[in-house]
Amino acid sequence: MHRYRSHTCGALRDSDIGSQVRLSGWCHRIRDHGGVLFIDLRDHYGMTQVVVDPDSPAFADAETLRSEWVVRIDGKVKARLEGTENANLPTGAVEVFATGIEVLGPSAELPLPVFGDLEYPEDTRLKYRFLDLRREKLHNNIMLRTKVIDSMRRRMKEQGFSEFQTPILTASSPEGARDFLVPSRLHPGKFYALPQAPQQYKQLLMMAGFDRYFQIAPCFRDEDPRADRLPGEFYQLDVEMSFVEQEDVFATMEPVITGVFEEFAEGRSVQKNWPRIPYAEAIAKYGSDKPDLRNPIEMQDVSEHFRGSGFKVFARILEGEKNRVWAIPAPGGGSRAFCDRMNSWAQGEGQPGLGYLMVKEDGEGQGPIANNIGPERVAGIIKQMGLKGGDACFFVAGDPDKFYKFAGSARNKVGQELNLIDENAFAFAWIVDFPMFEYNEDEKKVDFSHNPFSMPQGGLKALNEEDPLSLKAF
Repeated sequence: MHRYRSHTCGALRDSDIGSQVRLSGWCHRIRDHGGVLFIDLRDHYGMTQVVVDPDSPAFADAETLRSEWVVRIDGKVKARLEGTENANLPTGAVEVFATGIEVLGPSAELPLPVFGDLEYPEDTRLKYRFLDLRREKLHNNIMLRTKVIDSMRRRMKEQGFSEFQTPILTASSPEGARDFLVPSRLHPGKFYALPQAPQQYKQLLMMAGFDRYFQIAPCFRDEDPRADRLPGEFYQLDVEMSFVEQEDVFATMEPVITGVFEEFAEGRSVQKNWPRIPYAEAIAKYGSDKPDLRNPIEMQDVSEHFRGSGFKVFARILEGEKNRVWAIPAPGGGSRAFCDRMNSWAQGEGQPGLGYLMVKEDGEGQGPIANNIGPERVAGIIKQMGLKGGDACFFVAGDPDKFYKFAGSARNKVGQELNLIDENAFAFAWIVDFPMFEYNEDEKKVDFSHNPFSMPQGGLKALNEEDPLSLKAF
C-alpha cells in the first residue's frame, strides 16, 4: 500500500465497504461521544468520518490528536448506522474504523480556527494565510476561480482562438493609472514598467497575422482598490480579433460569457439574449453605463409636467437650457415612512433631498409636490410613469450630466429597499454607442471619454470632419 494513502478523503463510497484503506489529511474536527472518538479527516478532495473506539489499537494515539494535526490513518470502511448518514457529504454513507494512526505533523494552538466561517481581522488572516486558505469558503472560491478559467479557455479555443503570453517587463504605456516601475540592472537609472494591459502586444500580434488571440492576462495598475478589483493587480480575459466588426465581437463573446455563467450558476437563471442598449439610453433609464437589469425600475424625463408649474424649485431649475427633471418610480413604496427614509438617505449622500409623490388607493396623488403642481399635472405624471395606488415616485432635478450618477444610485436604493431585484438571476446587456469624446471641465479641453483604443463610428472621415463631441465609438 502507498506510504500515505490508498484513497483521498473525498473518494470513499458504498462500493468501498469492507475495504482496508489508508487516508492522509488534516483533523478538521474531533468529537468525543461517550468514549468513542469521531475524527472528520479533511484533504483537498473532501472529508471522511473516521471512528476510533476504545478497543482499537489506535485509540491511545487518537486521544492525543488536536485540530489541524496532519495524520495518516489506516482502517476498514463500514456503512454508517441507519439514521446517521450525512447527505451533505459525498462520503456521508460510510465511515472508516481506524486500526492505526501516525502523526505526520502536530500543530500548536491555532491563532484562528479553520472549522466554521467566523470573521477575523485582516492582519491576522494575512499573517496566517496558510490557515486562512484551509477554510472551506476560501478553498471553494479558489477552486471555483480555477474552474471558471478552465471553462473560459475551453470555450475560447473552441471558437478558434489561440492563447499567447505577452511580456510582463515592458515600456511604459499609461492607461489612466500610474505604472509600477522595476529598476533595470543592465541599464542603471532606467526602469521597466509592469503592463497595465497587454494592449500594444496583442495589437502587434494582429498586425503579425495571428488573427485570434486570448489570454488570462495579469494587469498591473497603481490605483486605489475598487469594489470588484484588488489594488495593484487583477486578471482579465483579454481578447483581440482581426477582420471583424462590432457584431462579430458580440457574437463571439456572448456565448462564452453566458456559457460560463450557466455552468456555474447553481440554479440561478441566466439571460441568454443580451439586449443592445445605447449609452445615452442606459444613462437616461438607469443612471449608469453598467446597469443592474434585475431591477425593473426605469427612470423617465418628466420635465414638461413641472415646466411653469407651481412647484417653484423645479420650475426655476428648468429655466436652464440643459436642466431636466427625472422621475424614479417606486412600485409599492407609497408610504410616508418609506419616502422619509429615502429622503434621509439622499441627504446622507450629500444631496438636499428627494422630492416625492405618493399615489393613494383611489389613484390620486398626495404629498408636497402634488399639492403644488395641481391635479392635472399629477395625473400626467401618474399616467406617464404607470403608477398605481400604493406606489410612489421620486424626482431629481438639475443638469443630468451632474446628477445622473446620484439618480442611478437612488434607483438602486429603491429596488433594494422594496425587494424588487431578482437576486437569483444574472442579467446581461451590451452597452453600445459610447461617446468617443467628452469635454473636460477641469482642463477646459476635449478628452477621450472611454479609452483611446476605440474606433469612431464613421471612421477617419468622421474623426476629421465632424464635431468630436458628437462622435460615437464602436
